[in-house]
Amino acid sequence: FPGRLRFNKRRDCIKCKVNPGKIVIRHAVYCKECFTPLVTLKFRRSLEPSVNPNTGTSKRPKLKASGSLVLGFSGGLGSSILLDMVHKTYFANESSVNGEPRGGTHHPRSTNVWTSCAVCYVEVCNAFPEARDRTSEIEKALASYPKFSFIPLRLEYAFDDSWWRAITPTNQDLPQLTIELGKDGLYTEALRHAPSRDLSPVDALRTYLESLPTQTAISSAIRVLVRLLLLYTARSCRASHLLLGTSLTTLSVSLISCISQGGGHSILEEFQEEWPYGIPTDVVRVVRPLRDVTMKECSMFAWWNSIPVVGRDERTRTTAGIPGLTKDFIVGLEKDYPSTVSTIVRTCAKVEPKNASLGLCILCQRPIQEGLDDWKNRISIRSYSDSKLGPDLVYLPTPAPSNSTDVLTASDQFPSISTHLCYSCRTTLTSRGSRCKPTASRVIHNGQSPLSASLPLWVSATCAQPRGKELMVSESNGELWVRKPLDEATQESKIADFLLDSPEK
Repeated sequence: FPGRLRFNKRRDCIKCKVNPGKIVIRHAVYCKECFTPLVTLKFRRSLEPSVNPNTGTSKRPKLKASGSLVLGFSGGLGSSILLDMVHKTYFANESSVNGEPRGGTHHPRSTNVWTSCAVCYVEVCNAFPEARDRTSEIEKALASYPKFSFIPLRLEYAFDDSWWRAITPTNQDLPQLTIELGKDGLYTEALRHAPSRDLSPVDALRTYLESLPTQTAISSAIRVLVRLLLLYTARSCRASHLLLGTSLTTLSVSLISCISQGGGHSILEEFQEEWPYGIPTDVVRVVRPLRDVTMKECSMFAWWNSIPVVGRDERTRTTAGIPGLTKDFIVGLEKDYPSTVSTIVRTCAKVEPKNASLGLCILCQRPIQEGLDDWKNRISIRSYSDSKLGPDLVYLPTPAPSNSTDVLTASDQFPSISTHLCYSCRTTLTSRGSRCKPTASRVIHNGQSPLSASLPLWVSATCAQPRGKELMVSESNGELWVRKPLDEATQESKIADFLLDSPEK
């Protein structure tokens, strides 16, 4: 039998039905003249409904954002197309015909939707051995967009107190928190303050990545650091929107990878996220305007519109672990079954969390699932005789005497920081790999290899804020206190032995 054609019965464009087709998209043929407006329509249809703070009742409201705009730029294909389309659609020179705004009063070029636009690039070369710094190349590529300001960032800024003081409104100086990630349970007895300026930001970054158990955890940690650096930078710029150049293919890879690493509770944040800061009404909306455009469409759009693409360093690409395997599978699947990629995204968009959230994770700033500890205890299988658990036995409860009815648990001895982490971050910090991950040489400081890993600075900031009914307080002497409100019955039982009996009347 003859194989299925990659296009429909006609070779002419399915839209204009005049010109011969030049590209096949999900078995539909489009010409070059109809293809560019199609991609532009998908871009605006995904972005403009989330521009205004309030949707209102008008079917065609006038676009006006409440703050500035920040673009996350990596130099790749999707971010290059996003940068060019945002510039031509919303920031190009205003043109008029006979004194009237071109395209009508509701056209985006008639008014400024955002007050300004900043392009942020996060350099990750210090996280990979032998990777080169590409900041100067990115800056040269942005020279053709003079209306955009360039904000260079580095991955080690997550551990740099000078950068944190510059972007926080209170200009607060936070101590660096460190924790031994090899300890099962992440109990706060292992969490302590690092000496002031003990490690440089680059050494702190490398120590943090090298202490992670698997290559998948390293890829996930870098992704979280990049995302939080962009969000905190957008907050410092008083931005209302953060745009990312995630295509449909890349989004499907992120969704499957997120679910496979335990992030299913925050799956909706992979589509569109509203990150709160300051007062509850101030949020940064993370939007992916190219989420309906496949990687193939992005490639042809950049080729036909002469959009320069800087490209990404091969050393910094995700090639190992679950994200790399997922990318290879979905990219290969898209070649033979192009409709499957969109099916993955549409199916994941229907998934909603079953339980309520207990707050935000102190590491990734995403919702924490309710009842996570009980569920994890039910599925965990541990053997005290396992040699791999040797370093963790110090945190296990001491066996009670045979005549004792009170058995202490690990949670009674030390409070656990894992209660303030989502399941995905717990897995990232504590999962055990079946093979040794390839790492660079350990960072040596003062002649010794560091025994603990530094945590990002926003963890120190959130530890001093109320987390639901709990309050985590970091003391300068290296102790971490967890304060919980007690009800009246619990308070009375605690002090019952110290109360005097009321006299009989």
